[in-house]
Amino acid sequence: MTAVSARTVFTSPIHFLAFGLGSGLAPKAPGTFGTLAAIPLYLVMAQWSLVTYLGVVLLALLVGIWICGESARRLGEHDYGGIVWDEFVGFWITMIAAPTTGWLWIIVGFIFFRAFDILKPWPIKLIDAKVQGGLGIMLDDVLAGIMAWICVQLSAYLFAVFWVFK
Repeated sequence: MTAVSARTVFTSPIHFLAFGLGSGLAPKAPGTFGTLAAIPLYLVMAQWSLVTYLGVVLLALLVGIWICGESARRLGEHDYGGIVWDEFVGFWITMIAAPTTGWLWIIVGFIFFRAFDILKPWPIKLIDAKVQGGLGIMLDDVLAGIMAWICVQLSAYLFAVFWVFK
């Protein structure tokens, strides 16, 4: 993988978004840094109604398919590690209707999402290997986000049942 310069990222709106507002330039673990960079935007989005939140996530997903695909095409490399817009969307999917009672649930969502994104259990690994282009870049993180969302929701439910209502 060839290094992409900050100048390339910060002078191109396509690369700037695909690289998660520059967070994908991190030399180590760009996906983790991309997910961390998604948190401040999530904190704003969490204040919105569920319908607005879902609409923005859907729009970010659809636009992200094109942005990530175009950035990868311009770089000449499929799913370049610094392309992290997919991590933004995956994390936002993870956090759909998550409890907003503090940082605990953000940390829980972050851990679940990163675990599924890194480990790529079935069918994430299959999708990652078989689907190309912007759709392929986005889809594995969407699936990781859905799996992490299920875990966050289940964790919140179990927390409520066993600790809050005890």
